[in-house]
Amino acid sequence: MTDHDNGLWVRRFHPAPAGAPRLVCLPHAGGSASFFFPVSRALSPAVEVLSVQYPGRQDRRQEPCVPTIGELARQVTDVLRPWTDRPLAIFGHSMGATLGFEVARLLEAATGAPVAHLFPSGRRAPSCHRHETVHLLDDEGLLADVRKLSGTNSAILGDPEMLRAALPAIRSDYRAAETYTYADGPKLTCPVTVFTGDADPKTTVDEAKAWAQHTTGPFDLHVFPGGHFFLAQHQPAILRTLSAALTRTAVG
Repeated sequence: MTDHDNGLWVRRFHPAPAGAPRLVCLPHAGGSASFFFPVSRALSPAVEVLSVQYPGRQDRRQEPCVPTIGELARQVTDVLRPWTDRPLAIFGHSMGATLGFEVARLLEAATGAPVAHLFPSGRRAPSCHRHETVHLLDDEGLLADVRKLSGTNSAILGDPEMLRAALPAIRSDYRAAETYTYADGPKLTCPVTVFTGDADPKTTVDEAKAWAQHTTGPFDLHVFPGGHFFLAQHQPAILRTLSAALTRTAVG
């Protein structure tokens, strides 16, 4: 750990040599930094993975959750500013994809330079609005949606004590994601590569394609067989794509 992460927000599981590009990983609703440990291990040492731990979960469970994507983006952007001394790319899954878009916007506005690459996964484009109210359901209704998406470890779902600890963060994240409203503004200028599942109930392929409208840079779309957590079944292919893109960033 370094001085500017304080061990709270940024988890750097495998430090990389100086000059290696950095990939910031932003978890899904209810997710935690440890979800990306395998990604960090697989990409090390060529890429330095920084996994973000949101307040309100695991070792930060005593802290209040951040209620909106906009506020969370501002806080994450502040935390990441010291890490922009080398190329910085962003990968976000589900809620993390929307958050990654807003962080990329803020970083480009603050630094005058675009992020190296944005990789949204499992999330429709910011401008594609859906009216969703899962966060208003009772605990069982909320957990039913989580189970349907297979987004939380089954061991946690089966442990009442761990469930009680995780539910506030899950509900808060759902609320933040479902109440997010896209505000029109300048397009990103960085490359955007989108990953999506062809049977994801939260995102159609057309909604994933709409990410192209949010950047003036190169756009690519990878569609995989599977639902919302397609990335668990297709990790090797996704890692190859990330590694190739980030290697080009480092060379460039």
